[in-house]
Amino acid sequence: MAMKNEQDFNRTALTVQLNRAWYTGQRAERIPGGLIGLVGPDCTALDLSYNNLVSVTGLKEFIHLEELVLDNNCLRDLNTLPRLPGLTTLSVNNNKLSDIENALDRIKECCPCLRYVSLLGNPGSPDQLTDPNSNDEDDYERYRHYAVHVLPSTLKFLDSRPVTGKERREAKERGRFMKMVKVNLPDVSALTSEEFSAAVEGNRQQSNSNFLQRVAKNNPDYTPLPKSIRGPSELKSAYGKCRYRYSGKNSEGNRFISNSDL
Repeated sequence: MAMKNEQDFNRTALTVQLNRAWYTGQRAERIPGGLIGLVGPDCTALDLSYNNLVSVTGLKEFIHLEELVLDNNCLRDLNTLPRLPGLTTLSVNNNKLSDIENALDRIKECCPCLRYVSLLGNPGSPDQLTDPNSNDEDDYERYRHYAVHVLPSTLKFLDSRPVTGKERREAKERGRFMKMVKVNLPDVSALTSEEFSAAVEGNRQQSNSNFLQRVAKNNPDYTPLPKSIRGPSELKSAYGKCRYRYSGKNSEGNRFISNSDL
């Protein structure tokens, strides 16, 4: 069984130098079981970027790990991240993390001594590299304050720049209120103008219908129609000539109106 575990990956793609190891670009979906046997339990730095990782459960064998690079993989969450008490550097750029809040909580739980963290290029990250049309600088700043609030106090560097003293103070005061909220809007880029107008009108009618349903539920006697019908004698309209002519400083249209039109 041990021999099989040591042969379940491309050993020629593995590079080991002192206590550092690189196993990149091999389309691995999970960390090979035999990797720890070749790298050794004293491995302090591991680069697994450019694979197809969907789980990192195998990292539980690397108890002395200090640096971990998981860039360009297929991780949808970090629920399989084991406890790595000595880890100081974690890079999970360009994965498929959609729930960044959950990822930050998991990182805090498993990596209490982190100093460097990068989560750029994930669907749930509000950085402008991921989606410049939907994210702006303010979104990212709010995310940074929230991340600094959640992650261990040992954090020195987040994504592409160091954590400043001002950010840390603001994160302490307001960071817990800056959770990221993602709104999934329909893609209207391929709609024609007629289709877009129809979709807007349909949403408006649906909103009005939902409103009336809520009102009717709370007040069964409610009706949007008038309670009585007025007769012709009750109309408040009046017709006739007006003695006054409005003249405003910016009412340029008045110059086209003659006295005979009034």
